[in-house]
Amino acid sequence: MNDPVNHPKHYTAHPSGVECIQITEHMGFCLGNAVKYIWRADLKGDAIEDLRKAEFYIKREIARRLGEVAE
Repeated sequence: MNDPVNHPKHYTAHPSGVECIQITEHMGFCLGNAVKYIWRADLKGDAIEDLRKAEFYIKREIARRLGEVAE
């Protein structure tokens, strides 16, 4: 059964059968979001857009760790 709020189909469509949140809840915000977008890149339609979103969050995390202002 599809639950569009708690368990949308693309949340559980990964070949591992694991929901991304089970992994990302142990990470900080930016790294967790990057993993989320990479994890589901091929499950929602526009993989390039999701990979670019992951890149955005990785760059923010790098900037944070370097003490720089993220763009």
